[in-house]
Amino acid sequence: MRILFWGTPAYAVASLEALVQAGHQLVGVVSQPDRRRGRGKSLVASAVKQRALELGLPVFTPERIRRDLACQRELAALGADVSVVVAFGQILPPAVLAQPPLGCWNGHGSLLPRWRGAAPIQWALLEGDTETGVGIMAMEEGLDTGPVLLQRSLPIPLLQNAGQLGERLAQLTAELLVEALPWIEAAGTGDDAERLARLGVRPQDGEVTHARQLTKADTLVGWHGSALAIHRRVMGLHPHASCSWGAERLKLLATEPLVSRLADQLSPVGATLAARWDSQAATPEVAPGTVLELVEGEGLVVASGGCPVLLRQAQVPGRRASEGQALIQQLGLVPGQQIGVNTP
Repeated sequence: MRILFWGTPAYAVASLEALVQAGHQLVGVVSQPDRRRGRGKSLVASAVKQRALELGLPVFTPERIRRDLACQRELAALGADVSVVVAFGQILPPAVLAQPPLGCWNGHGSLLPRWRGAAPIQWALLEGDTETGVGIMAMEEGLDTGPVLLQRSLPIPLLQNAGQLGERLAQLTAELLVEALPWIEAAGTGDDAERLARLGVRPQDGEVTHARQLTKADTLVGWHGSALAIHRRVMGLHPHASCSWGAERLKLLATEPLVSRLADQLSPVGATLAARWDSQAATPEVAPGTVLELVEGEGLVVASGGCPVLLRQAQVPGRRASEGQALIQQLGLVPGQQIGVNTP
């Protein structure tokens, strides 16, 4: 098939590579424009653009495809049979959706209609979902509203962060797209409703939730919440969750909520600590953010608004991330001292 691929972040690279490896002809790749990043604010191409150029594929980077009529005409002239969209980052206008005769199909990292929008992986973790998945959806003008052709679920382990879950979902997206495209091709062209009926797509069913774009304010972690809420924020916002560290920010990279009822989902050390602290949970006399214990080789036990939290990995400003004993030494805290006291 002649495919026009739309994608931007690293999440979409696995799908791009899988389509090439499956023998499809990629007539073009559309990605977000280069953005200024890092301390030097140099222009950096998206992960998809970088990989597409390595593969020798033509790349288009419209600032706003909805307004860029010249780019729309260029893309139409490529003669793609189908458009495949994975985390592109812009809503495609009706004129673009109507171009390919076999339609536009989106690989979305959630079990639709849960977590429509820009950050489904992060919000699944933030809200404590126990499973998520991938849907291959026929695109409409609305945001992630189209009917679903294929869907597959994955469990979410308690100690998995957004990056790790994203890698699993990226691979599943690639696999499902390769599986779906022969069906899409076999259904043929023609009236959209008839074509989708032949494919047997199903309308989205269930409560709609929206995964809004996350902001810098979302990344700030306060120790007054429950252990589970703190842990979900650290995992869901990885690697950007942080708390105050003097006048700067301490990045929180890995935690375990020391909740005894979750012992079967914790590490062996975490389960042991949860049992030990079960009858000694933080009280009003122990302020949230207080270091309760230094666990040799593992990290720091910190008081929350409920059960304690084991801080396993963090990054002090200007230093590399550290964990276990190295983290204990780098932070230089002792029981009774506080961490993140300026974070609400």
